[in-house]
Amino acid sequence: MVGIRKWLFGVLGWSFGGPIGALFGFIMGSYFDYMAKVAANQYRSSNNRRSTTIGDFQLSLLALLAAIMKADRRNLKIELNYIKDILRNTYGEQQTLEMMPILRELLKKEIPVRDICAQIRYNMDHASRLELVSVLLKLSMIDNQFHAKEENLIRQISTWLGLSEKDYNSIYSVYKKDKDWAYRVLEVSQNATNEEVRKAYRRMAMKYHPDRVSHLGQDMAKSAEEKFKAVNKAWEQIKTERNIN
Repeated sequence: MVGIRKWLFGVLGWSFGGPIGALFGFIMGSYFDYMAKVAANQYRSSNNRRSTTIGDFQLSLLALLAAIMKADRRNLKIELNYIKDILRNTYGEQQTLEMMPILRELLKKEIPVRDICAQIRYNMDHASRLELVSVLLKLSMIDNQFHAKEENLIRQISTWLGLSEKDYNSIYSVYKKDKDWAYRVLEVSQNATNEEVRKAYRRMAMKYHPDRVSHLGQDMAKSAEEKFKAVNKAWEQIKTERNIN
């Protein structure tokens, strides 16, 4: 656990406290508890919320991912292998080696999902919460099977994180396309005028711009490009269908 401790304690902020800190304290032991007390004292001395760090995002992701995997355990071993590959592509070999043992330990614990979501909602900015749900959806669809229990839980998590139904449907349609996917990605009705669609495209391009999550590191900014590209693809498809110049 030495390597994991070095990784964790160098990048954590607000997740040292609250239900996330308590959950990981069970796994990491007394040293985590000590660092959590130090962080809590620092937090009380400040009147401002702390910004989300890369570590805050990763621990939030691991806790919620474990809860989703526990919702449908039929192919848990297969899912772990898929997730390991995705994490490796996203975070690299070394961080994946450090994250996987934590994920396996989390799968043995009861995850207080709603309390964790409340902590994330209070501390994490909207763009980062969008990215969090995006990564959860992507990881849950990696085996090409999105089970009802997983989908229902992610939708509930999205609500508890303070995201709107349009937020969720837009992200969902990036990864699960049907004939109306382009309109849902742009969060606009099929009955919208051409000008309304154009404005929606500009708004969504700003909403999903990778720079909005650059504070989470290059890995997450790169991941966010998927949604940004989907917005452009949706706009191009609607332009072609409607013959918009």
